[in-house]
Amino acid sequence: MKILCALMLFISGKSYATDHFEASYKLAKEGKSKFELGRMLFFDKILSGNRNISCATCHNPLLFTGDAISLPIGEGGKGLGSTRNAGKVKVRVPRNSPAVFNLGGPEFTSLFHDGRVEINEKFPSGIKTPMGMDLPDGLTGTLAAQALFPLLSDSEMAGDKGENSVGDAVAEGQNIKAWNLLIKRLRNIPEYVERFQNAYSDEVTDAKDINIVQVANTLAIFQSQAFSTLNSPYDQYSYGDQEIISESAKRGGELFKGKAKCITCHSGQLQTDYKFHAIAMPPIGPGKGDGEKGYDDFGREQVTGDILDRYKFRTPSLRNVAVTGPWGHNGAYGNLRDVVVHHIYPEKMLKNYTIEKAYLPTRADLDQQDIGALKDKNLLDAILNASELPKVNLSDKEIDDVVNFLHCLTDLSVYDLHRIVPKKVPSGISLAD
Repeated sequence: MKILCALMLFISGKSYATDHFEASYKLAKEGKSKFELGRMLFFDKILSGNRNISCATCHNPLLFTGDAISLPIGEGGKGLGSTRNAGKVKVRVPRNSPAVFNLGGPEFTSLFHDGRVEINEKFPSGIKTPMGMDLPDGLTGTLAAQALFPLLSDSEMAGDKGENSVGDAVAEGQNIKAWNLLIKRLRNIPEYVERFQNAYSDEVTDAKDINIVQVANTLAIFQSQAFSTLNSPYDQYSYGDQEIISESAKRGGELFKGKAKCITCHSGQLQTDYKFHAIAMPPIGPGKGDGEKGYDDFGREQVTGDILDRYKFRTPSLRNVAVTGPWGHNGAYGNLRDVVVHHIYPEKMLKNYTIEKAYLPTRADLDQQDIGALKDKNLLDAILNASELPKVNLSDKEIDDVVNFLHCLTDLSVYDLHRIVPKKVPSGISLAD
């Protein structure tokens, strides 16, 4: 019977094996096409209102997928990384630009420092976001959903009202219109139309079929694949290579799991519990509009409305932590050892904190915003009282050991991310600032 069936398939000119090969080839081809499309979109300033900033501006592979400064200088800034200046920006982006390593896994059920994009089956899209019920269906997960929101931020990518039509739409609360304006730009670029057709052959036959969900999903695919880093020296040590890390780092690893109590929140393969905690981070920058004077940032409470979540922020993964500073939800610390010491002695570090510990390209008016909250004793007391950090006492040598251990969590492939940067993008806009 098996021979007869095979013979009939052969006579018909088609076989299961052929179908399976063709389907697999199509999936592989479309997978590569989606990755490449996502790569172009990640680096292309066409997705910003004024066509002057891209995802990669604040998540630069050459800067370990961050921007190397405490608080981002978004729309209106000039330059990249530590050389970026404030240009004509009205305010710094109030929270640190986080690294995007390993965010594509299903473990990340929430994203952003306050978790405002999170899996929630009560919503039609399956994801709760600031868009509520209006988030479009078909997004592949939190990383795809997260990619949509910098496009709607006036200080990040949209620009201000009166500068461009996208910024106007955002200012008027017409977020879907803002997305559609950006999609219209892509539809008018022949290379993008061709790339979308190759990546979504079952969905896109011509330009009008391109949509914002495809943009978000391809950005997520690119980031998931390009920035997956799970082979650090500590991984190799765990697999049996006893010589690859120093004795100090080995001691630091034991302290991390034991006396220092780091593992309480930084557990598992990615060294995070994916939860939200208050750790008394010094309040720098313009804040998020909370409190009487507006320079406070209530963190997770902004999402849940629960006062018990005040000053809580999502536990970051410690993968590549040694190269992804400045550290803290607002980048308050520009030195890795300082942020480790803060976790051990939060009261001392908070009360003695000075803005010089951050890295903030200077401009007189912005500098005053940076330190406003630091002068508020009542605010500092409230932040300290909310802290959940366990009581720990480590010697200077033990702290050094922990820092050395953290350096061993860096996958060496992060030093070779320049290969990801394209030479040009379909819009023709220069990658240089």
